Amino acid sequence: MKAVCWMGKEKMQVHDVPDPRILNPRDAIVRITSTCICGSDLHLYDGFVPTLEQGDILGHEFMGEVVEVGPGISKDKLKVGDRIVVPFTIACGNCQPCHDGLWSCCDNSNPNAWIAEKMMGYSPSGLFGYTHMLGGYAGGQAQYARVPYADVTHMKIPDGLPDEKVVFLTDIFPTGYMGAENCNIRPGDTVAVWGCGPVAQFAIRSCFMLGAGRVIAIDCVPERLELARKGGAETLNFNEVDVLDALREMTGNRGPDACMDAVGMEASGHGAVYAFDRAKQIMRTQFDRPIALREAILACKKGGTVSVPGVYAGFIDKVPFGAYMNKAITMKTGQTHMMRYMKPLLDRVQAGEIDPSFVISHKVPIDRAPEMYKTFRDKQDQCIKVVLKPWEQAMAA
Repeated sequence: MKAVCWMGKEKMQVHDVPDPRILNPRDAIVRITSTCICGSDLHLYDGFVPTLEQGDILGHEFMGEVVEVGPGISKDKLKVGDRIVVPFTIACGNCQPCHDGLWSCCDNSNPNAWIAEKMMGYSPSGLFGYTHMLGGYAGGQAQYARVPYADVTHMKIPDGLPDEKVVFLTDIFPTGYMGAENCNIRPGDTVAVWGCGPVAQFAIRSCFMLGAGRVIAIDCVPERLELARKGGAETLNFNEVDVLDALREMTGNRGPDACMDAVGMEASGHGAVYAFDRAKQIMRTQFDRPIALREAILACKKGGTVSVPGVYAGFIDKVPFGAYMNKAITMKTGQTHMMRYMKPLLDRVQAGEIDPSFVISHKVPIDRAPEMYKTFRDKQDQCIKVVLKPWEQAMAA
């Protein structure tokens, strides 16, 4: 089968690799019909997340048709021919975190938990296509994928809904929604969102679904800012204004009720602290650039909430913890507890409340994945979200 493989920093290639096979009784094999490049995949592309190995298959946003089911899965749970979306987090369904609805904290789905424990104290769940620290699982930017714990790690899709309306239930729509839910929104609240990438676009719309009166979106890319405005947000271009001063003015010097860092470890910025972060990242003494997180903490009102759906990989420096403590701020974070959100959000899609396909800017054959990684990373060609089609052929040049 064809698969998108990481071959080194900024080096993606499409290779023919062996088809996956059933390894455990609760496995299933999926023929992938749509898969995506996620913003968090760019952290891997740029070489900022450790324990990736040459030849690893990337991708954690994928859906398709079940073509094989392990003997440990009953037909009422999953059968050949079912059309499913696959959440990016892998969950066993039996451990205490799974019983508590903390699906992304599953105790059993990361076979390499000992690696994650060295950095995090305890391991989160395994993730598809996202380093050996988080399981070493082959990802879904391929023609087929093995899904572990498949009786739990899936959601069936009814007939009549095209891939483009449901594929983002694999990650970015639930991630944006959980980011909004973590803002503790009360009716009429003002929420500031750092970043206008795909997750942030869903977060903006989710904030309004949950009752926000205003959403202020912060970015510097014109097409992303325009898409945020189409979602109802007011926007700030951080290349044109001082974000903290602008937020004070827009909120009567109170600060937003909630602030969301939807950027994570590769945030852009200006000044000496940004240069310091870049230098430490280049020297590999720091994985993350927490510029957006710092600003979110400083901007948030007293007693407000900071939500962090943006991905971080390790230790960060120069966090204004005095502001965080003295303003009595609550911070809520986490990889998305996917099984909590997929079905309710599918219901919203079916009801016509939202058409998630609004975020797609590029839909291309999987052979073009390497060039699209660069296009997406460099924000070229007005690229906002890339959907890859594993079975379509690229046109000859």
